[in-house]
Amino acid sequence: MSLSGVMDENREAGRTAGSPLLPPHMPALMIALTAVTGTVEAASLLALGPAFTAMQTGNVLFVAFGAAGAGRLETLAPGISLAAFVVGVVCGSHLESVTEIRGRRWFVDGLIAEAGLILAAGAIGWGLLPQYGSPAPRHLAATAVLALAMGLRNTTIMRANVPGVPTTLVTRSMTAFLGASAMGRENIYGFRTAGWKLRGLTVLAMFAGGFLGALLLRAGWTVGWLLLPAGAVVLVVGLLYRSQPGLHTDQAPGRERPG
Repeated sequence: MSLSGVMDENREAGRTAGSPLLPPHMPALMIALTAVTGTVEAASLLALGPAFTAMQTGNVLFVAFGAAGAGRLETLAPGISLAAFVVGVVCGSHLESVTEIRGRRWFVDGLIAEAGLILAAGAIGWGLLPQYGSPAPRHLAATAVLALAMGLRNTTIMRANVPGVPTTLVTRSMTAFLGASAMGRENIYGFRTAGWKLRGLTVLAMFAGGFLGALLLRAGWTVGWLLLPAGAVVLVVGLLYRSQPGLHTDQAPGRERPG
C-alpha cells in the first residue's frame, strides 16, 4: 500500500476512535524526518565521534563503560553529545512555549531552528574528513551542534505526539510492528492497520537514512556535504508544513493552549 493510502487509513481510524486527527501529510513528513535521523547518526557515529547525537541511550552507555574503564571506550565525544542534547531539550522546550504563547506555529519554528543547527554543524564540518576515534576539536564542535539540534527535535516530536513515529529511535516502533505481525500475533498493535504499516515504514526510513549516509561517507563525502542535504530536508519539511492545518497542543499530553 502507498504512503498516501496509509495516511487515509490513519485519518479514518482517528474518526472511528474519536482521537485527534493528524493534519494531512503529517505521517509522510515524520517519515522524512526519521530518514534524516539515520543520516545524521551516520555522520556523528562514523565521521565525527564515535558518538550518537539523537539516540542518547548509546551515549549514556558509552560514558558508563568508559567510566568503568572497560573496552577502552572514549568518553569525550559521547559526553559532549549528551550534554549538548540536554541543552537542546531545555532550549527547545522554552522556544516552543514562547512561540505558542505568541500564537506562532511552534512545530514549524522548531523544525526551522533544527534545520539551521544541522546546517551550522555542516558549516563547522565543511571539508572535514571522516575520522573515527580521537576526534579533533572541529569534530567535537560539529557533534555538539548536531546533538543540540537533535535535542530540539525530540522536544518538537514529543509535543507533536504522532503515534508510532518518534523519528529519533525505532525500538518501540519495531517492537509494535513485529508484535502485531503474523509472528507475534499481538492484537493490541493492530495487525495490518494504518498504524502498524506506519511503524514498519518508520523502521525502513531509519535504515534507509543510515544506509545512504554510510554509503556517501564511503564514497568520499566530507561531513559538510553529508549534513547539507540533511539540513535541507528538515527545512523543506518545516516549510511544507506551513500549508497544513496547525497542530494543537491537545495532541500532546498536559497541554491546553493551541500552538
